[in-house]
Amino acid sequence: MKKIAVLVEHRQGEIREITFEMLGKAHQLAGSDDEVQALFLGDTSQKELVAKVSPHAHTTLAVYDAALKDFEPLRYGSALEAVLSNADCDLLLMGQTAFGMDLAPALAAKMTMPFTSDVVDIEILDGGVKATRQMYSGKVSAAVSLKEAPKRLLTVRAGAFPAEDVPEVSGEVREIAWSVDGDFAVRKFLSYIEAAVGDVDITQADVLVSVGRGIKDADNIPVAQELADALGGVVSCSRPVADKKWLPKERQVGTSGKTVKPRVYIALGISGAFQHQAGMKGAATIIAVNKDPKAPIFSIAHFGIVDDLFKVLPALTEKVRELKG
Repeated sequence: MKKIAVLVEHRQGEIREITFEMLGKAHQLAGSDDEVQALFLGDTSQKELVAKVSPHAHTTLAVYDAALKDFEPLRYGSALEAVLSNADCDLLLMGQTAFGMDLAPALAAKMTMPFTSDVVDIEILDGGVKATRQMYSGKVSAAVSLKEAPKRLLTVRAGAFPAEDVPEVSGEVREIAWSVDGDFAVRKFLSYIEAAVGDVDITQADVLVSVGRGIKDADNIPVAQELADALGGVVSCSRPVADKKWLPKERQVGTSGKTVKPRVYIALGISGAFQHQAGMKGAATIIAVNKDPKAPIFSIAHFGIVDDLFKVLPALTEKVRELKG
């Protein structure tokens, strides 16, 4: 493996976190001998975004054009072909996001690159690339080996790798020329429409007290709210609680809800199926309370309590209040 490239994903003036997650993994795969590249497509007004990424890549290849200010898959695909013709990378990583899912399959087909989507782990063995992806709602993990080719492409699931502590290197920025060549009028970017956040934004909370099926009834949620209030946190939930409308959908954590990375995540009565773990396993500290010692949530929890949550919750809330005075 010579070089690993990461496509920078940005939206509304911000580098998306998936970019740093992929850069961190790329450095891990590259080791000390190989090179990590960042590929940036955007407008000249977005050069400050390149400045945020370039310290984390040995080389940043950038294409600047007004037509690339906002994501459009046809224009981005054309520009990315120009970048890849100037990049001798062996492996290209994109996010398994609306951005990457729209762009990657067509690009892989056009450039005949071996391609695997939605990967949660990557290995490089003797120059070959092996990716792990999950099927049947996470019940089965499949190891996929990509065939030999000049370039290979993977899309990476958000949250699969940590975004913190991405190495800093003495990176250089190289601008790549690209001119609009083709009729892209069939698809046109109009505007971003933000989804309603609701009464609280759980993605911004430092502390989440999350309730699952084990809470038994909507009338018991105030007990969890008391702990959240004591900790200065927010109550969130797993899918069964949202499906029963005990809490609004905006508070659901998981693949069909939101991905969160709080400093502390307390899972109360949540078994921890893969769909839920995918939305919260990036939390700095995970504390689980469940009566079932074999609950999957314990496999990723830093601290676990095997007991009835209705016995644990009041004692935990009281202790927090004592410590806070």
